[in-house]
Amino acid sequence: MMASLITPTVPFDVDGVHHGYLRLPFSRDDSAWGNVMIPISVVRNGDGPVALLTGANHGDEYEGPIVLHELASSIDPADIHGTLIIVPAFNYPAFRAGTRTSPIDKGNMNRLFPGKPDGTVSEKVADYFQRVLIPMADVVLDFHSGGKTLDFLPFACAHSLADPEQEAACMAAMQAFNAPYSMKLLEIDNVGMYDTAVEEAGKVFVSTELGGGGTATARSVGIARKGVRNFLKHAGILNGEPELLTSIQLDMPDGDCHVFSEHDGLLEPTVDLGESVNQGDRLARVWSIQRNGQPPVDYFARRSGILSARHFPGLVQTGDCVAVVAVVVDDLFEQ
Repeated sequence: MMASLITPTVPFDVDGVHHGYLRLPFSRDDSAWGNVMIPISVVRNGDGPVALLTGANHGDEYEGPIVLHELASSIDPADIHGTLIIVPAFNYPAFRAGTRTSPIDKGNMNRLFPGKPDGTVSEKVADYFQRVLIPMADVVLDFHSGGKTLDFLPFACAHSLADPEQEAACMAAMQAFNAPYSMKLLEIDNVGMYDTAVEEAGKVFVSTELGGGGTATARSVGIARKGVRNFLKHAGILNGEPELLTSIQLDMPDGDCHVFSEHDGLLEPTVDLGESVNQGDRLARVWSIQRNGQPPVDYFARRSGILSARHFPGLVQTGDCVAVVAVVVDDLFEQ
Protein backbone atom coordinates (compact mmCIF):
# COMPACT_ATOMS: atom_id res chain seq x y z
CA MET A 1 0.00 0.00 0.00
CA MET A 2 1.26 3.47 -0.83
CA ALA A 3 2.56 5.72 1.92
CA SER A 4 0.35 8.44 3.35
CA LEU A 5 0.66 11.86 1.74
CA ILE A 6 0.16 13.52 5.13
CA THR A 7 3.29 15.02 6.71
CA PRO A 8 3.35 15.96 10.41
CA THR A 9 5.22 19.18 11.19
CA VAL A 10 5.73 18.09 14.81
CA PRO A 11 7.83 15.27 16.29
CA PHE A 12 6.17 12.45 18.20
CA ASP A 13 9.27 11.29 20.11
CA VAL A 14 10.82 14.53 21.44
CA ASP A 15 10.12 15.78 24.95
CA GLY A 16 8.35 19.11 25.37
CA VAL A 17 5.37 20.85 23.80
CA HIS A 18 5.15 20.95 20.02
CA HIS A 19 2.40 22.72 18.06
CA GLY A 20 2.04 22.26 14.33
CA TYR A 21 0.02 20.63 11.60
CA LEU A 22 -0.82 17.49 9.75
CA ARG A 23 -0.17 18.80 6.23
CA LEU A 24 -2.11 17.16 3.40
CA PRO A 25 -1.47 18.39 -0.16
CA PHE A 26 -4.72 19.49 -1.80
CA SER A 27 -4.71 21.09 -5.23
CA ARG A 28 -7.79 23.19 -5.79
CA ASP A 29 -9.05 26.12 -7.87
CA ASP A 30 -7.79 28.82 -5.52
CA SER A 31 -4.45 27.16 -4.63
CA ALA A 32 -2.80 24.85 -7.14
CA TRP A 33 -0.16 23.78 -4.61
CA GLY A 34 -2.37 24.13 -1.57
CA ASN A 35 -2.68 22.00 1.55
CA VAL A 36 -5.24 21.07 4.18
CA MET A 37 -3.54 22.02 7.45
CA ILE A 38 -4.95 20.15 10.47
CA PRO A 39 -3.73 21.61 13.80
CA ILE A 40 -2.01 19.08 16.07
CA SER A 41 -0.09 19.32 19.33
CA VAL A 42 2.23 16.72 20.84
CA VAL A 43 3.15 16.98 24.51
CA ARG A 44 5.73 14.48 25.73
CA ASN A 45 7.57 13.80 28.95
CA GLY A 46 9.59 10.62 28.64
CA ASP A 47 8.50 7.12 27.85
CA GLY A 48 5.05 6.11 29.04
CA PRO A 49 1.45 5.70 27.92
CA VAL A 50 0.27 7.55 24.82
CA ALA A 51 -3.16 9.21 24.67
CA LEU A 52 -4.75 10.27 21.38
CA LEU A 53 -7.34 13.01 22.02
CA THR A 54 -9.66 14.16 19.22
CA GLY A 55 -12.56 16.54 18.70
CA ALA A 56 -14.73 17.66 15.77
CA ASN A 57 -14.85 14.21 14.20
CA HIS A 58 -18.08 15.86 13.07
CA GLY A 59 -17.53 19.54 12.39
CA ASP A 60 -20.58 20.95 14.20
CA GLU A 61 -19.67 19.53 17.64
CA TYR A 62 -17.75 21.94 19.85
CA GLU A 63 -16.98 20.72 23.37
CA GLY A 64 -13.99 18.70 22.14
CA PRO A 65 -12.36 21.53 20.18
CA ILE A 66 -12.80 23.96 23.09
CA VAL A 67 -11.26 21.79 25.80
CA LEU A 68 -8.54 20.35 23.56
CA HIS A 69 -7.40 23.80 22.43
CA GLU A 70 -7.32 24.77 26.09
CA LEU A 71 -5.40 21.63 27.07
CA ALA A 72 -2.85 22.10 24.27
CA SER A 73 -2.22 25.70 25.30
CA SER A 74 -2.01 25.12 29.05
CA ILE A 75 -0.58 21.67 29.78
CA ASP A 76 2.85 21.57 31.44
CA PRO A 77 4.94 18.57 30.33
CA ALA A 78 6.17 18.26 33.91
CA ASP A 79 2.61 17.30 34.92
CA ILE A 80 2.45 14.28 32.63
CA HIS A 81 4.19 10.94 32.18
CA GLY A 82 4.11 9.79 28.57
CA THR A 83 2.66 11.50 25.52
CA LEU A 84 -0.45 13.44 24.52
CA ILE A 85 -1.38 13.66 20.84
CA ILE A 86 -4.03 16.38 20.60
CA VAL A 87 -6.10 16.99 17.47
CA PRO A 88 -8.87 19.45 18.40
CA ALA A 89 -10.55 19.35 14.98
CA PHE A 90 -10.26 15.90 13.44
CA ASN A 91 -12.40 16.72 10.37
CA TYR A 92 -10.86 20.17 9.99
CA PRO A 93 -12.63 21.22 6.76
CA ALA A 94 -16.01 20.35 8.32
CA PHE A 95 -15.08 22.19 11.51
CA ARG A 96 -14.19 25.34 9.57
CA ALA A 97 -17.51 25.12 7.71
CA GLY A 98 -19.59 24.32 10.81
CA THR A 99 -21.00 21.22 9.10
CA ARG A 100 -21.21 17.57 10.07
CA THR A 101 -19.40 16.40 6.93
CA SER A 102 -16.53 17.86 4.93
CA PRO A 103 -17.44 20.56 2.40
CA ILE A 104 -14.61 19.28 0.20
CA ASP A 105 -15.89 15.76 -0.43
CA LYS A 106 -18.95 15.37 1.88
CA GLY A 107 -16.89 12.88 3.88
CA ASN A 108 -18.33 11.77 7.21
CA MET A 109 -15.07 11.06 9.04
CA ASN A 110 -16.80 8.62 11.36
CA ARG A 111 -17.91 6.36 8.50
CA LEU A 112 -14.72 6.27 6.39
CA PHE A 113 -12.31 4.00 8.25
CA PRO A 114 -9.89 2.47 7.44
CA GLY A 115 -9.63 5.17 4.78
CA LYS A 116 -7.53 5.21 1.61
CA PRO A 117 -4.10 6.78 1.06
CA ASP A 118 -5.11 7.55 -2.55
CA GLY A 119 -8.75 8.42 -1.83
CA THR A 120 -10.60 11.65 -1.12
CA VAL A 121 -9.27 14.22 1.35
CA SER A 122 -11.37 12.72 4.16
CA GLU A 123 -10.31 9.17 3.27
CA LYS A 124 -6.65 10.24 3.33
CA VAL A 125 -7.07 11.69 6.82
CA ALA A 126 -8.79 8.50 8.02
CA ASP A 127 -5.97 6.42 6.53
CA TYR A 128 -3.34 8.48 8.37
CA PHE A 129 -5.13 7.97 11.67
CA GLN A 130 -5.61 4.26 10.92
CA ARG A 131 -2.00 3.52 9.99
CA VAL A 132 0.01 6.11 11.93
CA LEU A 133 -1.76 7.65 14.93
CA ILE A 134 -3.93 4.79 16.23
CA PRO A 135 -0.97 2.35 16.39
CA MET A 136 0.95 4.88 18.52
CA ALA A 137 -1.83 5.22 21.09
CA ASP A 138 -2.64 3.20 24.18
CA VAL A 139 -5.82 5.09 25.03
CA VAL A 140 -8.10 7.15 22.77
CA LEU A 141 -10.74 9.74 23.69
CA ASP A 142 -12.97 11.09 20.91
CA PHE A 143 -15.33 13.93 21.87
CA HIS A 144 -18.81 14.04 20.34
CA SER A 145 -22.11 15.80 20.92
CA GLY A 146 -25.32 15.91 18.93
CA GLY A 147 -24.32 18.55 16.40
CA LYS A 148 -27.10 20.55 14.80
CA THR A 149 -29.61 17.68 14.57
CA LEU A 150 -29.56 15.87 17.93
CA ASP A 151 -29.51 16.72 21.62
CA PHE A 152 -28.22 14.33 24.28
CA LEU A 153 -28.03 13.95 28.00
CA PRO A 154 -24.34 14.55 28.78
CA PHE A 155 -22.73 11.12 28.84
CA ALA A 156 -19.44 9.35 28.30
CA CYS A 157 -19.80 6.03 26.53
CA ALA A 158 -18.14 2.76 25.65
CA HIS A 159 -19.30 -0.22 23.62
CA SER A 160 -19.95 -3.89 24.17
CA LEU A 161 -16.89 -5.74 22.84
CA ALA A 162 -16.08 -9.36 22.07
CA ASP A 163 -12.98 -9.27 24.30
CA PRO A 164 -14.18 -9.04 27.92
CA GLU A 165 -10.85 -7.66 29.18
CA GLN A 166 -10.79 -4.90 26.56
CA GLU A 167 -14.45 -4.07 27.25
CA ALA A 168 -13.75 -3.86 30.99
CA ALA A 169 -10.79 -1.52 30.34
CA CYS A 170 -12.92 0.73 28.14
CA MET A 171 -15.74 0.76 30.67
CA ALA A 172 -13.34 1.63 33.48
CA ALA A 173 -11.92 4.55 31.47
CA MET A 174 -15.46 5.71 30.68
CA GLN A 175 -16.37 5.61 34.37
CA ALA A 176 -13.23 7.59 35.18
CA PHE A 177 -14.25 10.31 32.69
CA ASN A 178 -17.18 10.69 35.08
CA ALA A 179 -19.78 12.52 33.04
CA PRO A 180 -23.17 12.97 34.75
CA TYR A 181 -24.28 9.87 32.82
CA SER A 182 -22.27 6.82 31.70
CA MET A 183 -23.63 4.81 28.77
CA LYS A 184 -23.01 1.39 27.29
CA LEU A 185 -23.80 2.56 23.77
CA LEU A 186 -25.51 0.64 21.00
CA GLU A 187 -24.58 1.98 17.55
CA ILE A 188 -27.13 1.65 14.77
CA ASP A 189 -24.30 1.44 12.21
CA ASN A 190 -20.70 0.91 13.31
CA VAL A 191 -19.26 0.12 9.86
CA GLY A 192 -16.40 2.48 9.05
CA MET A 193 -16.46 4.19 12.44
CA TYR A 194 -13.33 5.58 14.07
CA ASP A 195 -14.57 3.88 17.24
CA THR A 196 -14.52 0.49 15.54
CA ALA A 197 -11.07 1.06 14.04
CA VAL A 198 -9.62 1.92 17.45
CA GLU A 199 -11.35 -0.98 19.21
CA GLU A 200 -10.30 -3.49 16.54
CA ALA A 201 -6.72 -2.33 17.11
CA GLY A 202 -7.10 -3.46 20.72
CA LYS A 203 -6.94 0.02 22.24
CA VAL A 204 -8.90 1.55 25.11
CA PHE A 205 -11.55 3.78 23.56
CA VAL A 206 -13.99 6.23 25.15
CA SER A 207 -16.36 8.61 23.39
CA THR A 208 -18.93 11.15 24.56
CA GLU A 209 -22.23 12.79 23.70
CA LEU A 210 -22.26 15.99 25.73
CA GLY A 211 -25.22 17.97 24.42
CA GLY A 212 -26.16 19.16 20.96
CA GLY A 213 -28.00 21.69 18.89
CA GLY A 214 -24.82 22.78 17.14
CA THR A 215 -23.39 24.66 20.12
CA ALA A 216 -21.65 24.17 23.45
CA THR A 217 -22.78 25.40 26.87
CA ALA A 218 -20.87 26.35 29.99
CA ARG A 219 -22.10 23.11 31.57
CA SER A 220 -21.13 20.86 28.66
CA VAL A 221 -17.67 22.43 28.40
CA GLY A 222 -17.18 22.00 32.15
CA ILE A 223 -18.06 18.31 31.87
CA ALA A 224 -15.59 17.91 29.00
CA ARG A 225 -12.84 19.83 30.82
CA LYS A 226 -13.06 17.70 33.95
CA GLY A 227 -13.58 14.53 31.93
CA VAL A 228 -10.46 14.75 29.79
CA ARG A 229 -8.28 15.32 32.84
CA ASN A 230 -9.96 12.44 34.69
CA PHE A 231 -9.39 10.23 31.65
CA LEU A 232 -5.68 11.10 31.55
CA LYS A 233 -5.28 10.59 35.30
CA HIS A 234 -6.94 7.18 35.01
CA ALA A 235 -4.52 6.28 32.21
CA GLY A 236 -1.54 7.18 34.40
CA ILE A 237 -0.49 10.04 32.11
CA LEU A 238 -1.58 13.10 34.10
CA ASN A 239 -0.55 13.42 37.72
CA GLY A 240 -3.25 13.18 40.38
CA GLU A 241 -6.41 11.19 41.03
CA PRO A 242 -9.67 11.46 39.06
CA GLU A 243 -12.31 13.77 40.53
CA LEU A 244 -15.31 11.45 40.82
CA LEU A 245 -18.93 12.41 41.42
CA THR A 246 -22.09 10.33 41.06
CA SER A 247 -22.71 9.19 37.49
CA ILE A 248 -26.02 7.61 36.48
CA GLN A 249 -25.43 4.32 34.65
CA LEU A 250 -27.30 3.81 31.37
CA ASP A 251 -27.55 0.86 29.01
CA MET A 252 -28.92 0.51 25.48
CA PRO A 253 -29.62 -3.23 25.33
CA ASP A 254 -31.26 -3.44 21.88
CA GLY A 255 -32.83 -1.63 18.95
CA ASP A 256 -36.02 -0.90 20.89
CA CYS A 257 -34.16 2.03 22.42
CA HIS A 258 -34.42 3.95 19.12
CA VAL A 259 -37.54 5.56 17.70
CA PHE A 260 -37.44 6.71 14.07
CA SER A 261 -39.84 8.98 12.24
CA GLU A 262 -41.94 7.58 9.40
CA HIS A 263 -43.33 11.00 8.48
CA ASP A 264 -42.16 14.46 7.43
CA GLY A 265 -43.55 17.32 9.47
CA LEU A 266 -43.48 19.55 12.52
CA LEU A 267 -42.06 17.81 15.58
CA GLU A 268 -43.73 18.35 18.96
CA PRO A 269 -41.74 16.79 21.83
CA THR A 270 -43.94 15.52 24.63
CA VAL A 271 -41.10 14.39 26.94
CA ASP A 272 -37.91 16.26 27.85
CA LEU A 273 -34.40 14.87 28.16
CA GLY A 274 -33.81 13.00 31.39
CA GLU A 275 -37.50 12.33 32.09
CA SER A 276 -38.62 8.79 32.90
CA VAL A 277 -40.97 7.02 30.50
CA ASN A 278 -42.79 3.72 30.45
CA GLN A 279 -43.15 1.47 27.46
CA GLY A 280 -46.04 2.82 25.40
CA ASP A 281 -45.73 6.42 26.65
CA ARG A 282 -45.94 9.07 23.96
CA LEU A 283 -42.55 10.65 23.21
CA ALA A 284 -43.47 13.04 20.42
CA ARG A 285 -46.06 14.03 17.86
CA VAL A 286 -45.50 14.91 14.21
CA TRP A 287 -47.89 17.42 12.66
CA SER A 288 -48.52 17.71 8.95
CA ILE A 289 -47.17 20.96 7.49
CA GLN A 290 -48.86 20.46 4.11
CA ARG A 291 -52.50 20.80 5.12
CA ASN A 292 -54.46 22.11 8.10
CA GLY A 293 -56.95 19.95 9.92
CA GLN A 294 -54.82 16.79 9.96
CA PRO A 295 -54.37 14.96 13.26
CA PRO A 296 -50.78 14.47 14.42
CA VAL A 297 -48.96 11.13 14.30
CA ASP A 298 -47.92 9.91 17.74
CA TYR A 299 -44.59 8.21 18.46
CA PHE A 300 -44.32 5.99 21.52
CA ALA A 301 -41.59 4.53 23.72
CA ARG A 302 -40.80 0.94 22.81
CA ARG A 303 -39.32 0.27 26.24
CA SER A 304 -39.24 1.84 29.69
CA GLY A 305 -36.32 4.03 30.75
CA ILE A 306 -35.30 7.67 30.47
CA LEU A 307 -35.17 9.89 27.40
CA SER A 308 -31.44 10.17 26.64
CA ALA A 309 -31.51 11.74 23.17
CA ARG A 310 -33.95 13.57 20.93
CA HIS A 311 -34.22 15.13 17.49
CA PHE A 312 -33.27 18.79 17.81
CA PRO A 313 -34.62 20.79 14.83
CA GLY A 314 -38.30 21.70 14.85
CA LEU A 315 -38.93 19.93 11.54
CA VAL A 316 -38.41 16.21 11.09
CA GLN A 317 -37.99 14.02 8.02
CA THR A 318 -38.88 10.41 7.38
CA GLY A 319 -36.06 8.25 8.73
CA ASP A 320 -34.79 10.76 11.30
CA CYS A 321 -34.16 9.54 14.83
CA VAL A 322 -36.91 11.09 16.96
CA ALA A 323 -35.81 9.79 20.35
CA VAL A 324 -33.59 7.35 22.24
CA VAL A 325 -34.72 5.72 25.47
CA ALA A 326 -31.97 4.23 27.64
CA VAL A 327 -32.33 1.96 30.66
CA VAL A 328 -31.00 2.97 34.07
CA VAL A 329 -28.93 0.15 35.61
CA ASP A 330 -27.11 -0.32 38.89
CA ASP A 331 -23.80 -1.50 37.45
CA LEU A 332 -22.75 -1.48 33.78
CA PHE A 333 -20.08 -4.08 34.51
CA GLU A 334 -22.87 -6.59 35.22
CA GLN A 335 -24.76 -5.90 31.99
